[in-house]
Amino acid sequence: MPDKKILASQLADRFDDKFHDECGIFGIYNHPEAAHLAYLGLYAQQHRGQESAGIVSSNGRKIYHHKGMGQVAEVFTEEVLKDLRGWLAIGHTRYSTAGDSALLNAQPLLAGFNKGLVAVAHNGNLTNARQLRKRLEESGSIFQTTSDTEVLLHLIARSGKKDFEDALADSLLQLEGAYSLVLLTGDRLYAIRDPRGFRPLAIGMMVQNQSLPLGPDLGRGETYVFASETCAFDLIGARFVGDLQPGEIARVDAGGLTRFRFAPETPHSFCIFEHVYFSRPDSQVFGRPVHASREALGRRLAREAPADADIVVPVPDSGVAAAIGYSAESGLPFRFGLIRNHYVGRTFIEPEQSIRDFGVKLKLNPVRTLLEGQRIVLVDDSIVRGTTSRKIVRIIREAGAKEVHVRISCPPTVAPCYYGIDTPTQKELIAANYSLEGIREYLGADSLAYLSLDGLRDAVSDARGEFCTACYTGNYPTKLVNIPVETSSRR
Repeated sequence: MPDKKILASQLADRFDDKFHDECGIFGIYNHPEAAHLAYLGLYAQQHRGQESAGIVSSNGRKIYHHKGMGQVAEVFTEEVLKDLRGWLAIGHTRYSTAGDSALLNAQPLLAGFNKGLVAVAHNGNLTNARQLRKRLEESGSIFQTTSDTEVLLHLIARSGKKDFEDALADSLLQLEGAYSLVLLTGDRLYAIRDPRGFRPLAIGMMVQNQSLPLGPDLGRGETYVFASETCAFDLIGARFVGDLQPGEIARVDAGGLTRFRFAPETPHSFCIFEHVYFSRPDSQVFGRPVHASREALGRRLAREAPADADIVVPVPDSGVAAAIGYSAESGLPFRFGLIRNHYVGRTFIEPEQSIRDFGVKLKLNPVRTLLEGQRIVLVDDSIVRGTTSRKIVRIIREAGAKEVHVRISCPPTVAPCYYGIDTPTQKELIAANYSLEGIREYLGADSLAYLSLDGLRDAVSDARGEFCTACYTGNYPTKLVNIPVETSSRR
């Protein structure tokens, strides 16, 4: 009999129709429980990547590291954390956008060369990584992973600059694409953001618990933390003090925090999808609360695309905040007509006999008493291939809904992302290949409307045009090197 047990990641590939989160990074300097707080910071950012996790820590003289496949709580046991000694640490939780899904690509990556041991954790995607890797290999570099992040380590190692920070800056200027980084060199911690600022990186501070024992190398100075999202600060009791600016390096050492630019001012390209879907609603990203953006998306959508309906129902959890905004603006009641199963584990076992829409039903179940006989406004954040949306519409109709009006709180997705998001090829994006009416017919909805691009920009307060909207326009803010048009960004 065939083995019917499959991994949750395979479940996502088969039954999910979302852009997948990129990665989450975390760094902390000057705390006696650095690795444990890094663990908690990664736990708060688990939504950004579920394939692997890793932490590198240091006591200023020796570096400790551990990484594994799986979610944060699975990779790090109490025994593992006890072995991650020291007062500074960096961590990473990964969803692969460049490189295979395998332990060898789990981060942080650790390398030793004449400039010392260096560990790095990366959120983003280097669009010229293939070109750089080819050049490095031709000159003798031997790569240990298939991750684009390793390119940076080889560039640092081969830099003619003797000073580490000069070598780092020289290497960064050769990179193109998206990179927010935390980097550890034994007794120093660095945080880096690419010149366009595609991916977020926040700075926080915390007060040490004076009752904790301090090591001989640990001062009573400030504890600094860095994270992809501010929700990581909330869990550990850190105070958000601001964002690392695009093109900036922050160094934390015995002298405190020092910030300096490594690149000239460049037009910003903040990922607008962080506000549409990726980031947690309780985070502040790119200087704006995410929940405020998502409710504004829903309000604007209600003004642009009203529906003659009875209730507003979100697709949980991604459509909840926008549905709240749509409900408030339209005056239609908000109802949780779909209930999400939050306990789908790492594995599940399929039945031998096929069950229609099994994967969606495993995660979402309709509340028949709320839906029966009602005209539904179904709010979600996006449609990628359309396969899952079609199944959800069908489930709602089978629960007795009279009408289903689909409303999407962003514009049609017509182009792949190459800046750290796992997206299908353009041939797989339904909005790139079908008209609005064709998509509506495929979904089986009574009506379909997307938020306009102007509406999206207005909702995130993008008055200065600082957000990247390439997935909606096909206009990429950087040159793409050796990336075929019909290639998924997950290479």
